Amino acid sequence: MGSGELISTTTLGAKAGFVTFWVIIVSCFVKVAIQLEFGKQAIRTGETVMTSLNRLGGPRFGKQNANWSLWTWLFLWLFKPLQLGGIIGGVAIALNMAFPSVSITWFAIITGIVVASMVFKGYYSFIEKMSVILMLLFTVFTIVAVFMLQKTNFAFTLNDILEGVRFKLPAVTVGFAIAAFGLTGVGGDEIVAYNYWCLEKGYAQYTGPYDETEEWRQRAKGWIKVMNIDAVLSMVVYTLVTAAFYLLGAAVLYQRGEIPAGFEMIETLSLMYTGAYGAWAKSFFLFGSFMVLFSTLFSALAARTRIFSDLFGQVGWIDFFDLKQRKRTVAITAWVFPVLWVIALLWIKLPVIMVTIGGIITFFMLLIIVYAGLHFRYKQKQYGLESSKFYDIALWVSCVVIFLVGFYGAISLI
Repeated sequence: MGSGELISTTTLGAKAGFVTFWVIIVSCFVKVAIQLEFGKQAIRTGETVMTSLNRLGGPRFGKQNANWSLWTWLFLWLFKPLQLGGIIGGVAIALNMAFPSVSITWFAIITGIVVASMVFKGYYSFIEKMSVILMLLFTVFTIVAVFMLQKTNFAFTLNDILEGVRFKLPAVTVGFAIAAFGLTGVGGDEIVAYNYWCLEKGYAQYTGPYDETEEWRQRAKGWIKVMNIDAVLSMVVYTLVTAAFYLLGAAVLYQRGEIPAGFEMIETLSLMYTGAYGAWAKSFFLFGSFMVLFSTLFSALAARTRIFSDLFGQVGWIDFFDLKQRKRTVAITAWVFPVLWVIALLWIKLPVIMVTIGGIITFFMLLIIVYAGLHFRYKQKQYGLESSKFYDIALWVSCVVIFLVGFYGAISLI
């Protein structure tokens, strides 16, 4: 749960009402097969994502003759500080509402320093455990709020839900819908980051490097089964949570005519909870939104330091396999990225628009990920870990649907 759910999903609901509910449901369901393909690629090869992308077909550029997908990823990333700047703005706004004596600007700077310091020092495990517990509470709080709405003037009906699954996409909502599609469920950034966590902390690490033995294949197949179960169960959980956020936005904010915008974003979002529970819920919402957005910043920075160290190595800017250079790059980027995020926020000062732009860019990144997933499945060696027919169908359905959503969005704009 992160900015996609708390900001993009609710903003889409506030903008469109129930009519684009299908975007959220489809977004949560269709990316799982792609996520699993990236996880399988990590288990099969032990390669980082950028190494695998560098083996795709197509034009190559630069002194290292790097694949087009790496340069495209690097170009698209130039816009991503907007998204994280919007998120750091959300954290700063929540803190300012709790402690008005300190300005949003200073809270943004302080947040940037704190998150950079924690990634620099490697405190991921502590934040991970704390975030899981606190976000679980906020998740329950959010889902219960949907049911509490039914006792208020913001109650919605089954017909409202059915209206939302008729695959309508008003032109005025296209940008927000594409952004929400890119960020909700397993977003493009998360799919790429998933590879690194599989290698460092998960299934690929437990499987071990490839060797031509039946023991390795059985071990790999076992961890792939575990990964499949984990991914499907996660999908059920985050679909329910994302749907809850959307319904709150559509039921409360849309009826009130309130669209989250500017530095009033958190104040506007809090209306979803005060509308369900009453005025007392605002304080809990501030705490919950702080935890959601701060943990998103932390996990995003931890992933980016790895992704871009890998990317810089593939395009020839550093030697990624030199541990000293890699650690130095991780340490430097742990500070550089938050600085860029804070600058973006203080320059633009429109966190919702910033997150929305980042979501649209994430959708375009997702198109590269879809192409790569198909390449991994059909063009690269499977090492005796071929997928089932059901999985292959799910993978193709995911890829086709993602492209169709993009095409539908373009047609709606026209």
